[in-house]
Formats: sequence, structure tokens, C-alpha cells
Amino acid sequence: MVKHQPLQYYEPQLCLSCLTGIYGCRWKRYQRSHDSTTKWERLWFLILCTGFFMTLVWFYFWWEVHNDYNEFNWYMYNKKGYWNDWSVPVLVLASTGFIYVTFLLILALCHIAVGQQMNLHWLHKVGLTVVLVAILVAVISVNQLWNEEWDIILISFQATAPFLHIGAVAAATILAWLIAGQFARSDRVVFQTFLLLVYLGLLIALYLVPLIIYSPCIMKREDLSRRPAVIGNRGVPMLAPENTLMSFQKAAEWRADGFNINVTISYDGVPFLIHDTTLRRTTNVEELYPNRVFENAAMFNWTNLQMLNAGLWFFQEDPFWTAQDLSQKDNMEASNQSLCKLVDVLTLAVHWNKSVMVNLWRPPHEHPFYTSWINVTLETILESGIAQELVIWLLEEDRQMVRQVAPGFQQMSSVKENVTVLRSQGITGLNLRYNKIDAKEVREYASDNISTNLYLVNEPWLYSVLWCAGVQSVTSDACQVLSEVQAPTWIMSPGEYYMIWITSDIISITIVVGIFILQKWRLGSMRTYNPEQIMLSAAVRRSSKDVNIMKEKLIFAEINNGVSNSDNDSLCSESGFEGFADDVSSLGRGRAKMRIN
Repeated sequence: MVKHQPLQYYEPQLCLSCLTGIYGCRWKRYQRSHDSTTKWERLWFLILCTGFFMTLVWFYFWWEVHNDYNEFNWYMYNKKGYWNDWSVPVLVLASTGFIYVTFLLILALCHIAVGQQMNLHWLHKVGLTVVLVAILVAVISVNQLWNEEWDIILISFQATAPFLHIGAVAAATILAWLIAGQFARSDRVVFQTFLLLVYLGLLIALYLVPLIIYSPCIMKREDLSRRPAVIGNRGVPMLAPENTLMSFQKAAEWRADGFNINVTISYDGVPFLIHDTTLRRTTNVEELYPNRVFENAAMFNWTNLQMLNAGLWFFQEDPFWTAQDLSQKDNMEASNQSLCKLVDVLTLAVHWNKSVMVNLWRPPHEHPFYTSWINVTLETILESGIAQELVIWLLEEDRQMVRQVAPGFQQMSSVKENVTVLRSQGITGLNLRYNKIDAKEVREYASDNISTNLYLVNEPWLYSVLWCAGVQSVTSDACQVLSEVQAPTWIMSPGEYYMIWITSDIISITIVVGIFILQKWRLGSMRTYNPEQIMLSAAVRRSSKDVNIMKEKLIFAEINNGVSNSDNDSLCSESGFEGFADDVSSLGRGRAKMRIN
């Protein structure tokens, strides 16, 4: 009876099996390989890296655009005809794509670290392709429909760039372990030189990035201007239905410095508050007047308008995901809100001593007050008893007439002109979107006594950046959030920033040099990834029996190199094992015969 002994005992390699299994569906040991990665798979690795940076940029963009989600939803409402929070599905898809691609990239880098051949499974290739196509479609869509929103990336860098820089330096420093390992293992001078130059170029670029980083929050603390005033846009639309008396009452309670209102005039000459041209979004007009759903709001008599409910939609649509947080008392009050007359909000402003920023919408041409709508509105404002200096007038039309009738109004323009032109028109301030002016221009206007009000600012980080830039006031949907911001989220002197910059670079350089020395010492003498050959090189201390077993394993490995791999016909094919098993069994029978002889 012949006694057969196993040629080699393999320790379980669960982590390695999971690594190659998840990435390429190579769960079996015989499916893995330490051979060089094919050019095709290197191309896919390059595509994977590109996909990572694309998903990173898109995810960062959509995360930072959180300040303007309501603006995006409003745009989609005008396109689709019904209200929905479209921003959340986009955010979920962006984060899912980013996490998926990042996970694949980490697996690929782990393959490189342990010397495994990369072989991305075809399902992952399909998934990666879908993610890339989706991002390209999203980018093209934003570029065509919402092009100005790309500015949010550069503006956000004013708040995040110093910290992103430190994170990028840390990531590049960690990457040194893989780069140094490849450098030490390779015996090709050209490859070593190319790898070293690319990596050093990346490091040097990261180390010098702070030279082009700009943030208004890198300044001396004594140069910080006063806290910008916060003007509630249509009240506090996150806590109450917009443009209702409750919304403005909430804004006053949350210490807003003023109200921003949208005014039009009813068919019988009553100025009232409404943002849209129709009543469809913010009232139950479909219930009471189903045949007038798409009719201009100004074509309704005030008698009909005050019958409408302007609060229920707030709970049905929940535009800011805040309706469920209201107390029972606020819930009942909001549910019974009606449209608000201009005189009512002016009375509230007088009571709380708040300024009022007035936006006017002109009624349709067939409206009886088409030519006198400004005069009627002016009369209402002047008769309310509000101090003229508390009224901020935005309308460009008939501005000179308004100046003559109400010389105390603050005239604010939405057109950025030079100081001479603005003064000739009696303009004392600018009302602009936050991306239409930079810190330098803000300071230049301020030096000429031209104030700036920027809209819409809902996020504390954006409010902080504008505060450091010297902006005098902002219009916001989130008065309850900004009222709690009593200081910029961060501010540091140039000296402090330079110290952090230089220190992080020195630490990174030290770690990178140490890693390269360590990896060269560990791996410099190795010219292959084959673990059997590495074990054989250390066989001086092993018995001759162990050495013979390892030699036999090397022979089998050479035979196995000639066996064709037909794994492409299924998700995880076993066909490759059959050929290998035939070779091993035939070789084993030959070895058994030799022992009998």
C-alpha cells in the first residue's frame, strides 16, 4: 500500500479570499495569481481612478449645494408642474455612487499592496460604466439648466480648502506605502524613475497648494466686521407657510432684522403677499376654484383670496422637511393660515421695529391697476405708519418717482454698476445673489458707503464666509439657524495658517522618507511576488523534506501556468480547476509509481 502525502499545506486566507472574491469573483486559491496585471485590467484601473475623482467632485458639489436645494426644487416645480423634493434622490444617488466607486478603488489598491493580479469582474465594470454615464448626464444637465450653481464649488473652497488641503496631504502620505512598495519591488529603472517623478510631482503640488488658497476667514480677528443682518425671506418658511403672518411673526421671534416680502395687487386693488404668479402651489385654489387654477393670482378679488387656505400645503409638501418638528400649537396655527395683506405685515414690522424689503410683481396687462399698481402699493406703505428708513425698495421701474414720493426709502438695486452710476440713481445698496460678488468688491463698495445684501444664504458656513468678506446683510430662509451663529465657524490669522501649513508639510515629508527607507529595506531584495519562491529563498533553516515539498510546488506552479483559464463563461467558473486537477493527478500517479519502484 502506497502512502500519499500532501505536497503542500495551505493556511486559510480569509481576508485575501474576500479581497479577490469581491473585486473579481476569485474566491478559490487556484483562481488567484501573482502575475503582472494585464494591460486591459490596467486600463480599467485607470477608468476606476477617473470614476473616483468624478464621483468625488459630483458628491462634493451636490453636498455643498445644500444651501440651494429649495431653489433647485422650485426650478423643477416650474418644469414639472408639481412640487417634490428632487434634491434628496439626487443626493442619495450621488453618495451611493461615490461609496461604491471608492470601495472598488480601495480593493484595487489592496490588490497592488499584496501583489495580487487585478481582474475586475464584469458586473463591476458594468456598474462602474453606469455610474460614469450617470455623472456625465448629471453634469451636462446642471451645466445647461443651472450653470451658475457651479460657483458654489469655488465659494465653498473659501470655507473648506485649508482643511481639504490637510486631508489631501494625509492621503498622499498614506499612498507612499504603496508607491514605495512598487518602487522597491521593481527592477526596471525606467519604471522606478517614472513612478518616483509622478509621486514627487504630486507631493510638491500638494505642498504648494496653499500659495493659491484664498479665504476671507484667514484674517486678523480685529479686522472682522460686524455681524451681517439677517432678513427673513418670506418670513421663516422652514417653520411656517411662506408669506403668511405666522411666518413673519416667527421671523421676528427668531431675531430676524427684517422681512423680505413679495407683493402683488388683487383685482380690486388690495396689495397682498404671494411669491408665485399663480395660487396653485401655496393654496387650495384647486379645491375652491378648480377652473381658475392656472389664472394669475392678481386676477382674483380679495374677497375670493381670503377664502383660500395658505397653510395646508406646508404639511402636504413639507418643502424643508421641518413640518413634523412643529409643536401641536404651531401645527394648528399653520394649518389655518390665509393669504396675508401688505398692511398686516407692515403693522407687524412697526410693532417689532423691523425693516421691510419690498419686491413687487406687476399684474397682467388686462388688470385694472396695471398702470397704477406702484402708486397703490406706495400709498399702503406710507399709510401704515412704518418709518420710511425701514423700507428697502428693490423695484427698478419708476424708481425716480418713488424717490420723490418717499425720499426716505432705502433704494437698493439688483444691478451691479460702478459707484458713480449708483449714486446718480440714489442707490445706497446692492441686492445680489451670493455668487455675483466677491470679497474685494464688497469692501470696495463698502468704502463708498454702498451696502450689500446677498441672497439666499441658509448654511452657517456660507454665512461665515460672507461675514468675513464684510457683507452687511443676507436674505435667508433659515433665520432660526443663522440667528444662532454668533461668530464665524472658523477664523485664523495668516501666521496661524502658515504654521499649520508648514508643520503638516514637514510631518508628511518625514513620514514619506521613512516609508521609502523601510520599504526598500523590506522588499528591495525581492524580484517577484511568488510566495513559494520567497519561501524557498528562506529555506536555509528548513529541513530537506520541506525544501523538496516547496520545489515540487514550484514545478506544479509552472505546469499550472500553461493551463488555460476559461472563467469568462460564468460568474465564478470552476473549469480552470479541472485542468489543474488533471495535471496534478497524472503527476501524482507518476510520483507514486516512482516510489513503488
